[in-house]
Amino acid sequence: MLRSMRNWASSHFARSQTAANLTVAQFRQHKLRLLLAVIGVALAVLAITLLAGTGIGVLETGEQQFNAAERDLWVTAGETRITSAGGGGFENSLYNSRGVSAEMESTEGVQHAIPLAFDTMYVSTTGSDDFNTFVATGVPVGGPSIQVTDGEELTGDPHYANGTYDGEMTREVLIDKETAQSLNVTVGDTINIGGSLAAARQNEFTVVGISPTFERMLGTPTVTMPLSELHEVAGNTQTEPATFITITVEDGADVETVQQNLEAKYPEYEIRSNQEQLSAVLGEQVIVLAAAGALVSLAIGAGVALTMSLLSLVIYQQRKTFAALNAQGVSSVLLIYTVIGQGLVIGVLGGGIGILLTPFGVVGLNRLSAAVVGFDGLVQTAPWIYGGALGIAIGIGTCAAAIAGWRMSRRPPLEALS
Repeated sequence: MLRSMRNWASSHFARSQTAANLTVAQFRQHKLRLLLAVIGVALAVLAITLLAGTGIGVLETGEQQFNAAERDLWVTAGETRITSAGGGGFENSLYNSRGVSAEMESTEGVQHAIPLAFDTMYVSTTGSDDFNTFVATGVPVGGPSIQVTDGEELTGDPHYANGTYDGEMTREVLIDKETAQSLNVTVGDTINIGGSLAAARQNEFTVVGISPTFERMLGTPTVTMPLSELHEVAGNTQTEPATFITITVEDGADVETVQQNLEAKYPEYEIRSNQEQLSAVLGEQVIVLAAAGALVSLAIGAGVALTMSLLSLVIYQQRKTFAALNAQGVSSVLLIYTVIGQGLVIGVLGGGIGILLTPFGVVGLNRLSAAVVGFDGLVQTAPWIYGGALGIAIGIGTCAAAIAGWRMSRRPPLEALS
């Protein structure tokens, strides 16, 4: 029994060694074919990682934007609808936002309740009649600060004056870098802003700082100003609409408990966590979800199909060589071993190169997406994406080669040589 096992192992090793020698000989004889096959598999792997990374990134970017806002709860009046006007943003459907936020801030566990309004505004440099539409963000004074990378923060919101809107306007505005480049302005320059062309011509604001906060959140160029001044130039001082009221809980307070207390006290509003609010926003964007899922499915399907087709073609091109070897007495099993070896080597080399090229592809696509849609890091990879792509290259490639070799072994050698 032991001798029989040793003989089998010795025979199996010898067969594998012979198959390896035949594989190396084939590669040496057809270097260009090997190179093209490896490049093809590398491109298939690159397609898998980049397409899947884009699909996953579409979903994860939204969650990251909400988390980056550093808010704990989001209060809305019904559904959160995204509008495409002026390059994007949200509809303002929560009215009397100032009064509601003041009441909510008195709830136990609530540190800050801050209304945020997003509205489409006409903006131009002072003295120019070339107006463009931008998303304007209105924020009241108080609560978590807005990140300012250059210049100063907004100094206050005195125009509100306890709801009278009789206070002096600061006429200060924050813009992001993309808005600054688009308008060719910098800190200290003046721009005109209004909800209509007539209002914009009458309202001049000074750029006091550069802030990326809301551009990161919305993925579009923005201008940020005191909430009361946004309502003034938009003509909404009577209704005081807002998109959200953002809630920040006190240190040590339980977010879920605060959420339950607010829901009981304000049943007419939707009060959601970051994840729940993201789901509510994406729930209105079925196309976004479908596109993300389609990208992942397309990546896997295209990678499998391309790898199988490529390896099958490589083996098919060697049909006469294998037929000649078979006619000379080389066993079909040994030839199948040789084919499997080719598939394994091509899969490993191509898969490895594809994985190594992926980070460069991610950087390039992220730069493109930042320039086109305003989101940084839209393409995001993960270890399971790399592992899955490499597994497809090696596993599917080897299986495809083995199947192609098995099919050739069943054909009479003379038929292949004719």
